[in-house]
Amino acid sequence: MSEPVPTPLLKRKCPICSKPSVEAVKPFCSKRCADIDLSRWLKGVYAIPGTENDEADPTDQDDPFNAERDL
Repeated sequence: MSEPVPTPLLKRKCPICSKPSVEAVKPFCSKRCADIDLSRWLKGVYAIPGTENDEADPTDQDDPFNAERDL
């Protein structure tokens, strides 16, 4: 019985400029593209959209962080 022939791994492209990625700065092609990506994260360009939870009560006593404490 012969072993299956492994398929070559596809070279991933840089998510910023689409050039082939480089192992040293994977998944990017250069430090410049890695820095561009980091800048986008820090500026909030990459954000996960969400909805506000209308059911949450900010004075919920079950939440230990919002509960008033007698000190």
